[in-house]
Amino acid sequence: MTGPVASPQDAAAVIDPKSYADWNTALDVFDRLRAETPVVRIESPTGDHDPFWLLTRYEDAMRVSKDNARFLNAPRATVFTNKAGEALAREVTARQGEESPNLVSSLVVLDAPKHPKLRRLTQDWFMPKNLRTIEAQIRELAAKTADRLVAAGPEADFVPLVAAPYPLHVVMQILGVPEEDEPKMLFLTQQMFGGQDEDLNKTGMASLTPEQISQIVFGAVAEFETYFEGLAAQRRANPTSDVATILATATIDGEPISARDRAGYYIIVAAAGHDTTSASTAGAMLALAQDPEQFARVKADRSLVSGIVEEAIRWTSPVQHFMRTATEDCQFGDVTLKAGDWLMINYVAANHDPAQFPDPRRFDATRENNRHIAFGAGAHQCLGLHLARLEMRLLFEALLDRIDSVELAGEPKRAKSTFVGGLKTVPIRFKAA
Repeated sequence: MTGPVASPQDAAAVIDPKSYADWNTALDVFDRLRAETPVVRIESPTGDHDPFWLLTRYEDAMRVSKDNARFLNAPRATVFTNKAGEALAREVTARQGEESPNLVSSLVVLDAPKHPKLRRLTQDWFMPKNLRTIEAQIRELAAKTADRLVAAGPEADFVPLVAAPYPLHVVMQILGVPEEDEPKMLFLTQQMFGGQDEDLNKTGMASLTPEQISQIVFGAVAEFETYFEGLAAQRRANPTSDVATILATATIDGEPISARDRAGYYIIVAAAGHDTTSASTAGAMLALAQDPEQFARVKADRSLVSGIVEEAIRWTSPVQHFMRTATEDCQFGDVTLKAGDWLMINYVAANHDPAQFPDPRRFDATRENNRHIAFGAGAHQCLGLHLARLEMRLLFEALLDRIDSVELAGEPKRAKSTFVGGLKTVPIRFKAA
């Protein structure tokens, strides 16, 4: 592995969860790296993780995302982790009979031929044609959520009141999780993705060692697995039309899917389907609260709501990276990656590449050709992208019906996280319609 190496300061900015809480500074780092060394080696200043290549250009991120033969998910950790975390994942999964650097056997960590077989199990369910059958339910929930915000006003924190509970409730309905269990699901989701953020990992501790973070995540995964195995047993006994029943009774090549694969499927739908949409929803509200003219334009022209949704997903980039492993030597400009090299697709950097998005830090609901990569691309494009768009569109239609103006009522705060990130607080002041 040879080529340009990032400075220790830049390496720390890429791998430290705290860096992403200071959003503009993080974007400054990515802008500079993209301009100077768009493919650069990141080496741990402390030696606690293996080196990897950071990709900051949109075109490189798209190339790797679409080439699932040369850039694999499974050989190494698919989410950036340190040496101790990967070793612990291998130890835990080895005890389950299938050693892996990835603790959860979900769609995001698998490669062909297994990945497409598992994906096909629920792919039709998440397509627009089927989602229309539950649109009325989601619209009703969006209206209730907007009413709750208005009732709490004229000031409120948008994240815990709206952005977090709304998509959680939608995805739990899809999975058939009873409403009384939703707080448990929220708690476990935040532990999985909370990283070093004391407000989200539910420890109250601002500084955790990588080993402590790993233990929190592993504990959350174990609880998820136990819960969803119980749910699967219920659905086999009493099948319904929800996704939980599809997974509980699923077979591949005539054989039932394994308990590990089933649990991984439940977890990725439950956790990723909630936190990512929550982050984009909060990002959209922040942007509108900061730009009263844009809010007024969208309120007057509802055809722009879809533009709000798409731009919020790009602008926020809730899934901040995924890792891949090269299967053969490959060239990126004057940099050669070798077979076996680990690389990071950084979606934050790619979605703020000015070569693809003019004035990328500006939130623009009318942005044309918004071909962002926040949902990934190729075979691993997000399974729930149509659901996320539908949820956000229905919510903002409901909010625009009920609010005449909105502004910030305090300082928004972002999560400290390298993986799934976004706003954890957006205090707003609004005038009800």
